[in-house]
Formats: sequence, structure tokens, C-alpha cells
Amino acid sequence: MASAPQPQLPLFYKDLLPLNSRDHGDWKVSPFENVDFLGETHAIPLTVDEFVDAQRDYPIVFTAGDNPLPIALMGLNEGVNTFMDDNGKMVADVYVPAYIRRYPFILAKLQQESDDMSLCFDPSAGVVGKEKDGQALFDGKDPTEYTNNVLDFCKKFEEAGQRTKAFLEELKKLDILMDGEIAITRSDAPDTPFVYRGFRMVDEKKLRELPTETVETLNKNGMGMLIHAHLFSLNLMRKIFERQSAQGKVPTPTNTNGAAPAVN
Repeated sequence: MASAPQPQLPLFYKDLLPLNSRDHGDWKVSPFENVDFLGETHAIPLTVDEFVDAQRDYPIVFTAGDNPLPIALMGLNEGVNTFMDDNGKMVADVYVPAYIRRYPFILAKLQQESDDMSLCFDPSAGVVGKEKDGQALFDGKDPTEYTNNVLDFCKKFEEAGQRTKAFLEELKKLDILMDGEIAITRSDAPDTPFVYRGFRMVDEKKLRELPTETVETLNKNGMGMLIHAHLFSLNLMRKIFERQSAQGKVPTPTNTNGAAPAVN
């Protein structure tokens, strides 16, 4: 079973195998007992389709660099995820980003010169295998309803990714992104703020200065709602900081670059 070409694997994925009935006809997939694969990941890729749901629980910011991507922050520092409990499970009643729900499956190109994509999985995840109990992946040579649903989910994720790319291209054209910075103080150290940088955000001043016609277009095509979901979510930065503080995961109060690493 040859692995798919993988010059650079996305976040979480350690290996990729193309799913097929010849090699995996009697394989099954079992549910994850926990989300330990999240590990100490503090930033999760997000699509624009998720902004409205995600902004209730996570700050939504953009990665630094020339090609920014939206991410949901689960912590403000590298290696800190405030949404996992002691049993390796996500805390209840929060939105789970589609990027997490997709794992261990993904659509990937088997040949770099072709645009065709195949359903693949990460065998290192430990939930897909011949001896597993759970959902069958194939019925003879045909994919089961479960597998078809997985394929449909992955296709929709890719489509949402294209909409996300188009959204970011428009933000760049409007030139309304700025380098982000937030300073948070704790009552026990009022003179020593925790300063977080290393991410991008929409510049509200530039947003207000856009021509009326441009603003009307943004509101009509849905971009205005997405921009405001992002801006509203920034208020959660302090809430995430409080979660870190309660969990004893706040570093020494110095200028901190860790809010938004580059992710795939």
C-alpha cells in the first residue's frame, strides 16, 4: 500500500494512505476515545463557513505573512490548549472546528501534476484498521454510506477552503489587514502586561474609512458579516487568557509571540 505523495503534511497528519477497496475492503473505522492528537495545539485552521459558529467560543485571527489564513485560538501561547480536559477530551458545549472533525481523513492529490484528489487517511491515527470494531468502510468493492458521507464532508471542506481563500484575497485587495497586538494585565501584576503579537486582524479604522459603495457590496455578498464575526470574536482573547490563568498555563509576563503560528 503506497503512501500518497506528501512533501509537507498538514497539521495532525503524520502519514497518508489512499483509501481503496482492494487494500481496505474489510477495514473499519472506530471513534476516537479522546482527542490526544490535538496535543498542545493552540491554533486550528478555520474556514469562513464556520466563522459565525466559531466566534462564540474562540478568537478568530489571521496568520502572519503574505498569505494569511484564519485560525481559531484555543490558547494564546504555543503549546497551550485550554479546551482539553484531563482525560484528553474537548470540553463540552463548544464548537468543534471542521478541521478537527475531518481527521484522520483528507482529500489529497496522488499525482502532483493532476488536479484529481483521492480520499486518504492517516494510518498513524490508530482508528482505521483491519482488526477494528466500528463502521465498515466498504461493502464488497463499493464504499459504504459511512465512507460516502466522509467523502462528502471532505469535499465540502475543500469547497469551503476555496471560499476562504477568495475571502482572504478580497481582504488583501481592500488592504484592511493589520498586524495585531493585545496587551492583557492581571490584577496581581498590573504593571506588567502580557503582550501578544504574531497575528493579523482587520483594521477597524480602515474598515470605517471604506467607501460607502464598498461597504454596501461587502454587506450584500456576506463578507461584512464575516468581518464582524472576526472582530466580535477578538473580545474572547481575554477570556482565553483567563482560562489559561485558571489552568496555571500563563507564562512569565513578557512580550509574547505565540498567538498565531503559521499552520497548514
